[in-house]
Amino acid sequence: MSFQEWVPSSLRSSSSILTFAPGGVVFSQGGQSVGFYEVLRGRVRMERPTITGKLVSLYVARPGDFLAEASLFADAYHCEATALVQSTVRLYPKKEVLAEFERRGDFAKAYTMMVSRSLIAVRERNERLMLHSARDRIRHFLALNAADDDRTVVINGPLKDLAAELGLTHEVLYRSLARMTDDGEIERDDNAIRLIDLK
Repeated sequence: MSFQEWVPSSLRSSSSILTFAPGGVVFSQGGQSVGFYEVLRGRVRMERPTITGKLVSLYVARPGDFLAEASLFADAYHCEATALVQSTVRLYPKKEVLAEFERRGDFAKAYTMMVSRSLIAVRERNERLMLHSARDRIRHFLALNAADDDRTVVINGPLKDLAAELGLTHEVLYRSLARMTDDGEIERDDNAIRLIDLK
C-alpha cells in the first residue's frame, strides 16, 4: 500500500508542494524541523558533514521515498537534503502530523511501519559500509535488492549516485562492475544488473 492510500485526506490537504532546482537545499542540518517530506519527482540526497567538514552521503531518495521521518520528534534536522536534479517534494507539516497521531491510531501504526522499513534500510547500509572491499559492498547491495524472479537489480539514476550510496568513488564502482562482469558474476544491460554467480 502506498503512502497516499493511507494518509488521512485532512493531512494531505494541509501539505505543501515544493520544487527545487538542481543543488537546491530542501532542508539544512541544524535548521528548524517543520515536518517530513515525500519525494514526488527527481532525486534528493541526504548528507552529513564529518568532523573534517567532508560531506558523507547518507541516502538518495527517489519518487515514493521519504525524508526526515524522525524529524517529527526533534527540534532540528540532523543532516542536509539537496536536490540532485529538478525535484518536487511534498512537505507534511509537523504540527498536523502529530495531531493526526492523536486522532488516528491506524495512521500512527502505518507511519511507524514506514519508519521501521526505513530503519531496516539504514541498518543494511551501515552493514554494507563495514565491508572493506568494493566488490563485497556491491555484492551485498545486489544480494539484498535483487528481484526474486530473475535476480535483477534496476538502478534508478546515474551510477555516481549508487557509488555515493556504497561509499565508493564512481571510478572504483565502474572498475569493480567491469571486473565482476568479466568474471561472470553479473551481467549488465543499461541500468539493470543481473546476478549470475556471486562468488
